[in-house]
Amino acid sequence: MSGSQELKNFGHHLILGISSTTLSDEDKRALSELQPVGVIFFGKNFLDGTPYEIWLQAFKELIDQVRQYAERDSMFMTLDHEGGRVVRTHLPITRFPHALLLRSRAREVARATATELKSLGINVSWAPVADIYSHPQNPIIGPRSFGITPDSAAQGARDYYLGLQESGILGAAKHFPGHGDTSKDSHVELPILDLTIEDLRNRELIPFKVLIEVQVPMIMTAHILFPKIDPDVPATLSGPILNGILRQELGFTGVVVSDDLDMKAVSDMFIQPGTIARSINAGCDLFIVSRNINSSAIARTYQIAEDFAASFANGSLQESVVAAARGRVEQLLADTPQYLVHYLDRDTFKQHAELAIAASFQEVGV
Repeated sequence: MSGSQELKNFGHHLILGISSTTLSDEDKRALSELQPVGVIFFGKNFLDGTPYEIWLQAFKELIDQVRQYAERDSMFMTLDHEGGRVVRTHLPITRFPHALLLRSRAREVARATATELKSLGINVSWAPVADIYSHPQNPIIGPRSFGITPDSAAQGARDYYLGLQESGILGAAKHFPGHGDTSKDSHVELPILDLTIEDLRNRELIPFKVLIEVQVPMIMTAHILFPKIDPDVPATLSGPILNGILRQELGFTGVVVSDDLDMKAVSDMFIQPGTIARSINAGCDLFIVSRNINSSAIARTYQIAEDFAASFANGSLQESVVAAARGRVEQLLADTPQYLVHYLDRDTFKQHAELAIAASFQEVGV
């Protein structure tokens, strides 16, 4: 195994999943040896079937332990929390409707959502979806999108991001350069989109351009192959897509974060030597390894960390490239608030429930 410092160097680029409501021995080892810059939480990390006060206290203790073992006071505490079917937490956290229904309420809903996330100690929401609901049989995006046209998707995603930002939660536009036209789910296979760069400019890139204009701090990659743009690798590994389109053409200077490396579309790729180096060289700064899809085992995470260390040692990862990626991550973390877990009162939840109902009964737009 590589030395501890080499593994910790990868931790500067890692968002790690935690196995349960308490830390396992594997969790403790990984947090101590890798010192990830952030964690991603899922439903399995919240006590089920217990009152609000009980599960919130348990989650507070989990977050406290994460910081203790990672030896980090400042971390990205992250959650997929879009509304609709993408909600990990238990009641009384509000069930806001999916993005397609929000329309004029998007900013208001995002502000309310941010209030609730801060009460959980969360400072990053993996939202908004910037994909366009352009394929009616899309199995993974669908109504998670804010619209079926570039303009409606862009407007809703922009409003939602600004609502999060105004209330102190970091947002991340996803899934670049666009997941809305797929008929396959990248959780289980690699989608292929036969689109040209002009196709993307005319449709998929429009919401991302709008979000970049309002300074969204993070953009998440799509595990999708675009053979007319890069026939070799999916977007998460593609220099022409990440460095070429996102950084150079669109001018994005923030943090590029991978979608979950445990997803079947790329999971086998990322245990092959040199893959993590290829992704960093292509423009990716931060990597999510959720341990939520394939297995709760930590072995894959260590394989990727070892490959990072080996790539640095053999020169396939240049120090300047890694330093630039780490610098972007560290600058963002320095600007990210750290929240204490705290209870919200019943009146707040009541107001949010009324907002959720009002948003649900808006006419669906295009």
